[in-house]
Amino acid sequence: MTEPNPAESFASARVASGVLFFDTEGRILLVRPSYKPGWDLPGGYVEIGETPVQGAVREVQEELGIKPPIGALLVADWAPATGEGDKLLFVFDGGELAPEYRDRIELEAAEIAGYAFHDPELVDTLLIPRLARRVKAAIEARSQSATLYLEHGETYRGALPN
Repeated sequence: MTEPNPAESFASARVASGVLFFDTEGRILLVRPSYKPGWDLPGGYVEIGETPVQGAVREVQEELGIKPPIGALLVADWAPATGEGDKLLFVFDGGELAPEYRDRIELEAAEIAGYAFHDPELVDTLLIPRLARRVKAAIEARSQSATLYLEHGETYRGALPN
């Protein structure tokens, strides 16, 4: 008889990192991926051997052609998706994107069709619901100089379900 392998029951999540950048007017930077509809944060999946912040830096450089400083973690979101399995998504603070970086943005056409700064109040109309919740939580975390833990984009308040 073969002994069961306890590791088979461990979560094996995909990890992705995004960055929340602002302009001088407080609008957030969103990118329009060329491979899917709608808007998104700059970022993507973390590769083997990378930390989440290293993945964020690499993805921003690949998508936008710039390497601005990346700040503190704003949000960690446990958000499994049907058909995609377990996911752990991070959002880091990119702060106000300085003109020397904004002026040097060069899109990776194979991945990014466009970018624009948007009023944060429009995230519900621009982003899919789970991403909109995550971005709003990241904006809240930034305003509080905090890090928030989310589940499916909802702030976990410490109450376990029945």
